[in-house]
Amino acid sequence: MKLAIIILNWNGEKLLEQFLPSVRKYSEGVDIYVADNASTDNSIDYVKSEFPKVKIIKNATNGGYAKGYNDALKHVDADVFCLLNSDIEVTPNWLSPIISEFETNAATAIIQPKILDYKNKSYFEYAGAAGGFLDKYGYAYCRGRIFNTIEKDNGQYNDTIPVFWASGACFFIKKSTFEALNGFDESYFAHFEEIDLCWRAFNAGFNTKYVGASTVYHVGGATLNVVNPKKTYLNFRNSLFTITKNANGVLFQIILMRLVLDGIAALKFLFSFKIGHFTAIVKAHFAFYAHLPRLLKARKQLPMKKNYYHTTSIVWSYFVKKRHNF
Repeated sequence: MKLAIIILNWNGEKLLEQFLPSVRKYSEGVDIYVADNASTDNSIDYVKSEFPKVKIIKNATNGGYAKGYNDALKHVDADVFCLLNSDIEVTPNWLSPIISEFETNAATAIIQPKILDYKNKSYFEYAGAAGGFLDKYGYAYCRGRIFNTIEKDNGQYNDTIPVFWASGACFFIKKSTFEALNGFDESYFAHFEEIDLCWRAFNAGFNTKYVGASTVYHVGGATLNVVNPKKTYLNFRNSLFTITKNANGVLFQIILMRLVLDGIAALKFLFSFKIGHFTAIVKAHFAFYAHLPRLLKARKQLPMKKNYYHTTSIVWSYFVKKRHNF
């Protein structure tokens, strides 16, 4: 099985300087690519100078995570792609359990490793933790991270299990699966595109796994920080895109409930004087309505929908029932 690591870069010279050495050191015999999204810094010159064996792919524009990878992966020859964030530190032997899972279970199409916090290495990291799930209304959460409650890694998730979605921070996917699903939805730009891809994979009969024997450390928010209202906008908008395209059940009822729950979230930001985030949620909903005809058309063209959710409402479980751990 031929595996390639593809690191998407946009003005990330300092991140490449910090994290590319660990990827090179612990990924012997694996082709490594830096896919550059039209950077304006010296990151590509740095890679050429310091890591001449790392291959460079130059994208013509900055199309974000979704288009950036769609464009770059056309130039990669491999059976399995590892889409790796530029702010990830890998560990010794991180690839062996992943490759073993792919080789021993032909039905496995997508994998994520254990993702711990680079800044606090005994805790899980927000963006992926120990594998992702959804509730009925499209809210995403993880084993090891529900909303802002993050668990300490005590070995409780050292298993290999099916999950609903894998984190885009360290995302392994078979080339054949990626091509069968026509890659990422480029309208997303960034955020939630990996969940949309995993959901489409699920509806098409492909399996997504979490492999706890492989560990990486993620900084998180290095490209678009959590305090940035644009991140709030993309998360809320793209979540609505995803559930409209992929969810089974009565879509009108799901979207109506999302309108209520997202409205409560917006008011919470407003009363906390976080006006930018309040405005971002409002804008996200208007953008969603503008895209609704396209999304409904896509919904009709996608495979038969299956039951997708792990719990009915993670909002109710977390905020009302006070269940803060997976």
